[in-house]
Amino acid sequence: MTRRLILLRHGQTEYNATKRMQGHLNTELSELGVAQAEAAADFLSTLNISTIVSSDLNRAYDTATVVGDRLGVAVKKDPRLRETHLGDWQARSRNEVDAMYPGMRAVWRHDPTWAPPGGGESRVDVARRARPVVDELMRDNQQWDDGTVLLVAHGGTISALTSNLLNLEVPQYPMFSGLGNTCWAQLTARPKFELDSNGKRRFTRFTPDTIDTARWYLDGWNMGVALGLKSPNFSTIGEAGAPGK
Repeated sequence: MTRRLILLRHGQTEYNATKRMQGHLNTELSELGVAQAEAAADFLSTLNISTIVSSDLNRAYDTATVVGDRLGVAVKKDPRLRETHLGDWQARSRNEVDAMYPGMRAVWRHDPTWAPPGGGESRVDVARRARPVVDELMRDNQQWDDGTVLLVAHGGTISALTSNLLNLEVPQYPMFSGLGNTCWAQLTARPKFELDSNGKRRFTRFTPDTIDTARWYLDGWNMGVALGLKSPNFSTIGEAGAPGK
């Protein structure tokens, strides 16, 4: 028995388009962002999604609502899926941040324990905040075995959460490139296997006693649907998809 998890980034906002830092700011989808959400919904409707949980920030929740309306699935909000808090960097452009804090954006991208000044969060902080959402769904969501769970969140949150689920060492967290708008990561959880009396592998089913030993596997990263197409593709995204955007 396996369980599939999709982590979808929100559609484009005007802040994304103008390369400004959002973090916990409650920005809105642009016209293109809405179109991206609709294109993603077309494809995601084929994946038997039974549960949708979203960050409570509008850009993620509105993206999730587009998908949920298409699928006929209610969307639940969870503030633990919010983007990284960027402290004093929020609302500033990259150029403004670089002028005020030379070299610090590079430190932020490469050191998952470093947090922006003024009350910002590190990538490790975000992973610790978001991971319980998945653990609780693994334990409590009885529909998961028969469907796919979709979490709609933010680039930095998804990167941190994916690293945590895969049990990566903290220095490995920066290995994932940024996610494009309405691109997603797909993961599969499998129960830990055991050996039977003959020494053969015997896979257990997910039960309350086996949830904590689940192993997570990465099926795809930065998967997306180009506007006007119905099949997924892998895209190469640069800084536009960096954490906190």
